[in-house]
Amino acid sequence: MLQTAHEQLLLLISTPVYIIVIGLEIFMSHLRVKGLYSFRETLVNIYLTLVNAGIDLLFRGIYAGLILSTFYGMRFSDFSDHPYIYWVLLFLLEDFVFYIEHRIDHYCRLFWAVHVTHHSSAEFNLTTGFRSSVLQPLYRFVYFIPLALLGFHPADILFMYSLTQIYGILVHTQAIQKMPRWFEAVFVSPGHHRVHHASNTIYLDKNMGMCLIIWDRWLGTFQAEIPEEPVRYGLVKPIEKPHHPWYIIFHEWRAICRDLRKKTPFFTKLKYLLMPPGWSHDGSTLTAKQMRKQLKQQP
Repeated sequence: MLQTAHEQLLLLISTPVYIIVIGLEIFMSHLRVKGLYSFRETLVNIYLTLVNAGIDLLFRGIYAGLILSTFYGMRFSDFSDHPYIYWVLLFLLEDFVFYIEHRIDHYCRLFWAVHVTHHSSAEFNLTTGFRSSVLQPLYRFVYFIPLALLGFHPADILFMYSLTQIYGILVHTQAIQKMPRWFEAVFVSPGHHRVHHASNTIYLDKNMGMCLIIWDRWLGTFQAEIPEEPVRYGLVKPIEKPHHPWYIIFHEWRAICRDLRKKTPFFTKLKYLLMPPGWSHDGSTLTAKQMRKQLKQQP
């Protein structure tokens, strides 16, 4: 199963929109001397999304055409007589599923090693939205399995994911400072997502939603942008070779291998894979939660 007709239509519509809004953001950036874009970072963003798309296309026949279709064949509900309910529920459930996936990506180092590429840029602009978690297509489909069992067709699941991805890309901007209060109570805004990409201790692992911010508000991962705490983009510890095509994808895997080579018991090694990023058996590095606790203890 390659791209469906609906996905191809989305691509046809969204591509000129991306070109226009990115062009406008670049123009405004230079006009206001903000320097939001650099050639090398933009090139890395394009490179990562192309590699991600290539892996997705290669693997799609397995996860969509075989795995998801198999589970869809075992579905225990049917919304075919209620198209409006079908699409509204699919949007809500898929956005929630993305929240769960995204939260696990941040709280489990094994998956953070994949997702870290999306956060590794010290810049934040619309092309950052294309800075993909390259290897994510190899496991993302697992989160779609409950949707297939609920009776949502694999093609519709992938279409809805592509649709919500468009919104997820467009919130990667510094051009919009605030949205109306009612909007920010329900939807992810650019301000919310700037927080998500911050390396400030108070902002780490916050605002995981794709389209809806309600999941973060309900499940304790919401953090508003604070005017007195300007966002610093990128990683807590910047990577050594930010433009190396191989290193940018696998640098965290190398760090994991270094930790696994330490003379520690088996279950400690397992924790280096499954605990949140920054966890260490000797306290030499800290998780985001530990860093926030340490920050609160400062006079």
